[in-house]
Amino acid sequence: MRGLHTPVSELRKSVFVEVARIAYDSENVKDDLEALPYKISPDETPKFGDNIYQERAISAERARLAMGLSLRPANKPVHVTSGLDQSSVDEVYYEPPLMQVIPSACASCEDNVYEVSNLCRNCLSHNCVEVCPVGAVSMIDGHSHIDKDKCIKCGKCKASCPYDAIGKRVRPCALSCGIKAIESDELGRARINQNKCLSCGMCMVNCPFGAIADKSQFYQMIRAMKSGAKVIAEIAPAYIGQFGPAATKDKIYAALKKLGFYEVYEVALGADIGCINEAKDYVENVIHGDKPFALTSCCPSWAMLAKLFFPEVKDQISLELTPMVATARSIKQKEPDAKVVFIGPCASKKLEAMRKTVRSDVDFVITFEELDAIFTSRGIDPAAIESSGSLHDATGAGRGYAVAGGVIDAIKKCVEEYYPGEELKSEHYEGLADCRTALLLAKNGKKNGLLIEGMACPGGCVAGAGTLIDVNKAKKEIEKMVQASTKPIPPLELKDIELE
Repeated sequence: MRGLHTPVSELRKSVFVEVARIAYDSENVKDDLEALPYKISPDETPKFGDNIYQERAISAERARLAMGLSLRPANKPVHVTSGLDQSSVDEVYYEPPLMQVIPSACASCEDNVYEVSNLCRNCLSHNCVEVCPVGAVSMIDGHSHIDKDKCIKCGKCKASCPYDAIGKRVRPCALSCGIKAIESDELGRARINQNKCLSCGMCMVNCPFGAIADKSQFYQMIRAMKSGAKVIAEIAPAYIGQFGPAATKDKIYAALKKLGFYEVYEVALGADIGCINEAKDYVENVIHGDKPFALTSCCPSWAMLAKLFFPEVKDQISLELTPMVATARSIKQKEPDAKVVFIGPCASKKLEAMRKTVRSDVDFVITFEELDAIFTSRGIDPAAIESSGSLHDATGAGRGYAVAGGVIDAIKKCVEEYYPGEELKSEHYEGLADCRTALLLAKNGKKNGLLIEGMACPGGCVAGAGTLIDVNKAKKEIEKMVQASTKPIPPLELKDIELE
């Protein structure tokens, strides 16, 4: 859970910090990576579990994922650094797939199982026994008992118990997946169906064993910086508050510059371009045209949900560049020889950047969580650094994209300002389960006339898998930044910017 310091978050950060140090300082990368699990767990007493050997094995697999490499097969002798040479060049993002389950870390949680707790009072009515349609519930030694071999998981026993003594055990990762991409392997461990997975990262966030992780690109980014490349950062608006309340916009800018970035831009600049153009598209093509409805495109998991599961509506997805791509393209028009790094809250942006149409614009994607570890590896505290320069490239409308409903709000403001008399009719949805329902209704003609915003993460970008602080706290920080912005909405001339 974002905002909590747990052994899972500590282990993730420990691996990221060590990989970053290796990228910056190592003279023998292979040896240092092989030694990384022993550096994190140097003693025979485990820090993150009950078994030191399992702990080191998990750290080794996390190190591979942090390098953008795939997990090693369980039945073959493969070094931790196998494939390193191929992944060390800055032309490579990572080996697909993005999200993976670390088998040695998975606890093989039971899924969709009903169990009787010690709250059972051996009541006289025995409702649970009476309502079970298959005779799976019986009384044994004065206690209700469910025969799992007979149980059909209908839930009637749970619903009928007056003491709430029957609980339903659900895998946290499966419960958090709105498209049911979490399955089980032959040993009962979680497995991700890569044909369904949209890489939102909610399973990773909700696994209490830290058994699910995404692949990273910061090692390659650091190596590019060390090679002398001109590396420019574009940072998503959800950054505010992520590194502590004292880490203001100007301090974040100073910290990124100290880290070695040639320049820093706000991704909200691309959002400004987008909301102007999406307002124009809605007025011309939905209100006064033959487009039945419009779908936003800035959340890659939402857009992929529409394209993969509801191809009938894919033509309604906005053709406007996402804020990440629009900002990157505008940077490369000014600095064609630069490499652009998107820094944000989102795991699935790594997936978006893999697209051939995006590859030339966005060279690397890293999350706030990964950036935090890089800061730590270099001894940089964004909250304590001396201010230098500032991030001030965008309006309140573009910065508001970071929260669910913010895209709609920005477009609505532009419609009201630049198209007087026109009305924006809209809805927004959070979480892939609700997003899927919305697209189903849209496909069946139940959403005509609307602009529909979808966000894979409940809460919007501030709830992304790569964030650091509590979601509600992050929303408040965004609200304050939007209100403090000197310009509430972007100028109309932004719609004429060419980003070919």
